[in-house]
Amino acid sequence: MEHSHHDSETPKTDHTQHHLPENNMDHDNHLKHENNEEPKLPTQHENHKTHEEHEVHESHEGHEGHESHEGHEMMVADYKKRFFVSLILMVPILLLSPMIQMFTGVEIRFPGDSYVLFILSAIIFLYGGKPFIAGAVSEFKKRSPGMMTLISLAIIVAFVYSSISILFFKGTEFFWELATLIVIMLLGHWIEMKSVMRASRALDELAKLMPEEAHLIQENGAFMEVPVAKLKNGDRILVKPGEKIPIDGLVYDGKSSVNESMITGESLPVKKELGDEVIGGAINGEGVLKFKVNKTGEETFLSQVIKLVKEAQESRSNTQRLADIAAKWLFYIALFTGIVTFAVWFSVTGNFGFAMERAVTVVIIACPHALGLAIPLVTAVSTSIGAQKGLLIRNRAAFENARNIDTVVFDKTGTLTKGEFGVTDIQDTAVSKNELLVIAYALESQSEHPIAQGIVREAQRLGLQLKEVKEFQNITGQGLMGKIDGKIIKIVSPGFIRTENIGFDEENYELLANQGKTVVFVLEDNRLLGFIALGDKVRETAKEAISSLKEMKIDSYMITGDNIRAAGYIGKLLNIDKVYAEVLPQEKALKIDEIHNSKKIVAMTGDGVNDAPALAKSDLGIAIGAGTDVAIETADIILVKSNPLDVVNILKLSRATYRKMVQNLIWATAYNLVALPLAAGILYNQGIIISPAMGAVFMSLSTIIVAVNARLLKIK
Repeated sequence: MEHSHHDSETPKTDHTQHHLPENNMDHDNHLKHENNEEPKLPTQHENHKTHEEHEVHESHEGHEGHESHEGHEMMVADYKKRFFVSLILMVPILLLSPMIQMFTGVEIRFPGDSYVLFILSAIIFLYGGKPFIAGAVSEFKKRSPGMMTLISLAIIVAFVYSSISILFFKGTEFFWELATLIVIMLLGHWIEMKSVMRASRALDELAKLMPEEAHLIQENGAFMEVPVAKLKNGDRILVKPGEKIPIDGLVYDGKSSVNESMITGESLPVKKELGDEVIGGAINGEGVLKFKVNKTGEETFLSQVIKLVKEAQESRSNTQRLADIAAKWLFYIALFTGIVTFAVWFSVTGNFGFAMERAVTVVIIACPHALGLAIPLVTAVSTSIGAQKGLLIRNRAAFENARNIDTVVFDKTGTLTKGEFGVTDIQDTAVSKNELLVIAYALESQSEHPIAQGIVREAQRLGLQLKEVKEFQNITGQGLMGKIDGKIIKIVSPGFIRTENIGFDEENYELLANQGKTVVFVLEDNRLLGFIALGDKVRETAKEAISSLKEMKIDSYMITGDNIRAAGYIGKLLNIDKVYAEVLPQEKALKIDEIHNSKKIVAMTGDGVNDAPALAKSDLGIAIGAGTDVAIETADIILVKSNPLDVVNILKLSRATYRKMVQNLIWATAYNLVALPLAAGILYNQGIIISPAMGAVFMSLSTIIVAVNARLLKIK
């Protein structure tokens, strides 16, 4: 899409003092660029005063987020400990259970054995069952009974009834069911917590971008190493060449170029000098910078990105809410069915023990831990997979609905292309292509302009020799000039060539110009040696991404402010279905409406401020390059790696996630629908009945299957 600093789709070179190509050049803008006066659009740091700032709860490591992460680790450890303690206690409970002894034919009896069984069961109930009972209390306080309430109902009924049976009158005891139920539930929760824990690792990876210490400049001018977490607004910081910038701030002294690609996705190093803003986590270039801290804690740029990851992990999709609602109603159904089952069987048989056994079995069967795990586990696993692949899922509902996308609209510059100049063609006239590039490399190495950097990068990539340049000049209105091996070399624009009436291959030049490329000419004593064409290079994975979308029956459109010829060239090169060219930034959203009117479900992929309205209008907004304004404000998904193939990955992940959710919901719901009436004894006269033991086994298998099924989620 358009560079966020320009309205034109073609990258602004403004190379006027350097060259004056007729294609895509602007003298006034270049003068502003050279004098660092180019007007800037508001950055995320300047205008990001939105509702999202009020929703930030935790920061990166070293702040509250780390404390939360440690708390999560403690919860995992707690469930693990309770599981193993309960597992150990379960063994003697099973051995002492009369029902198990009857099953196995092994009789272990001694005076007071029933009281030992009671004491062990009481311990496992109080210790292993504590998290569930505490959770049930919390759910009741919110007046929203759910999973924890169901589990608590089952274990309380089993424990109370069994205790009464042993202490007050001889009856059927359910201690072994109580023990197995608690152990299975603890295992399920431990699996769930570990899965969520894996998903939260993305926070740690983002936090690693930040250095732990900073060089604080004291009042007397001396430097002191201080933890980044202790920095406050107004502190003066020194950053040496090659170091990471420790925190956000404003430069008050020094000049340098800063690599912000890991943070913002901006591939070109950004010049920083007096008054410019620097971002924590970016890498300083060749100069020394001094800046004043202007953002700390959760206000910093990286903390905003970390917050997006947390939102992705904690947000609850519509499907998940439906699962929670199902659990709530299942609690009421279980309670009602249990009471009715007891009442009916007691009235029919008059056998209190049998009636209670049926009621307790119904409650155990109704405890839908599998249903509770069905969505959260898939959510945790998909978030984890996304984070590992650099896909930050900000809006889970939009992500899950992405399975229905049938059209992806790409912006061009910075999305399908790299957004930086690179050498695309070399036309040799009087010397070889290598010699031409060597000469241009020597002269361009003296300039900092994007065109110069493009030629330098290409020469360095090829390992060419850097020759010495003497008497270098940057001549306004002409280009560059200098002496190489005693010969006067100029690099100039097509305008200069025409003015001087120097002949060149105009047909080839027009072909390149029509592709939106910038052409510079190399002269030796006003004799044409050849010309070099530069353009915004197409990303290596762009063609593969478009091809993969076609295989998925998804149309690919391109929308750009570039001219029709340049846009058509890229569209044809990538085999894009439809190209919208010469579209003004404010018109992009209207194009999305137009596509919607043709009954399409649209994903929009862009990388800058100009795309914000279109991203907001689309069914799924995807930001290429994490950290831009639009990524923070508008996008549903952020693709950290700025790789077009990740658009394919996010759609594949959405489809795979939905399939897993449906599989788990169908299994868990179908299990309960079938098991509940059988547990109640509706087919008792036909000899079909689920015993408490079988109920516990089926429930356990259901839980494990759902958990394992979620862990099998993957994308090809």
